[in-house]
Amino acid sequence: MSSKRDYYDVLGVAHNASTAEIKAAYRKAAVRYHPDRNPGDRQAEDSFKEAAEAYAVLSDAEKRAQYDRFGHSGVGEQPFTGFDASVFGDFADILGNIFGFEGFFGGGRRRSNGPERGADLRVATTLSFEDMAQGVDRTIQVIREESCETCRGAGTTSPGGRETCRACGGRGQVRLSQGFFTMVQTCPQCGGAGQVIKNPCSTCHGLGRVEAKREVKISIPPGLEDGTRVRVVGQGEGGMRGGPPGDLYVVVRVEPHDRFVRDGADLHLEHEISSFLAVLGTEIEVPT
Repeated sequence: MSSKRDYYDVLGVAHNASTAEIKAAYRKAAVRYHPDRNPGDRQAEDSFKEAAEAYAVLSDAEKRAQYDRFGHSGVGEQPFTGFDASVFGDFADILGNIFGFEGFFGGGRRRSNGPERGADLRVATTLSFEDMAQGVDRTIQVIREESCETCRGAGTTSPGGRETCRACGGRGQVRLSQGFFTMVQTCPQCGGAGQVIKNPCSTCHGLGRVEAKREVKISIPPGLEDGTRVRVVGQGEGGMRGGPPGDLYVVVRVEPHDRFVRDGADLHLEHEISSFLAVLGTEIEVPT
C-alpha cells in the first residue's frame, strides 16, 4: 500500500475539483512553501515538492484519470526527485511569474525583466440560425488573469523589490557535479533571471497578476459561418510588468436549422410539391 498522501488532500481540493481550482490551490501552496522563501526549512521544501508532484498528476487529464482509477500505482510509485523539466513543463509558468522568468525548472531561456504581453484567450459561443442571419450582441463570461492593481503587475510594491538570487549569485546558472562530469544548468531558484522578489506584493503574492471573472460584451455581425473567430482586442490575459493585455478570440458556433441549409452566402430550402404541379408549374410561398 502506498505511503504517499492523497494528491487531492495535498492540494486541499475536492476529488471533483475543476482544473482552475487545482491550479489555484497549487499556486497557493507553491508560494507558501517555495524554498527561496523558507531558506533552510526542510519541511517546507518537502511540502513544496509534494505539492508539485500532486499538481503534475492532477493537472494532466490522462494522468488524473489513471490516478482516480488506480491511485498512486496508476501513475508510478517513484519518488519525486528534484527539478525535472519534463515533469514541470506544464506548470513552470505559474511559479515563473513569481520571479520574472521562463523555464523555472531549468532548460529554458532567460526571461526578460521588461514588460510582457498577456496571453490570448479563446472561448466559444453558440448562435441560433436566426441570430447568425441577423447578427446579435452577446455577453461572454471570461475567467482570466489580470494585472495586479496593487503592484501594477510588478510583483512587488517596494522600490528595489528584487534582489540578487543567492543560489547562483546573479549569474542565472549553477554548476552540478556528478562523478567525473560537471554540467551547467539554469538556476532552479531564479530560472536564469538572476533575481528574485524579496518583498512580494500582499495582493498577488509576487505573481504580478490575480484571477478575475469578467463579463465581456461583444457584437457579432450577421452572416458569420460556423467556426468563425471574432477577435476582441485587449480582453485576454493581463500583461506582466506593465505589458499590454492579450486578445480574446470568440469562436462562433451556429446551430443547424430544421429547414434551411447554408451554402456559403446562399440558403437552400427543400419544399415538396406534387408531380402534377411540378409538370404544370406553380407558385409557392417560401418562408424567410
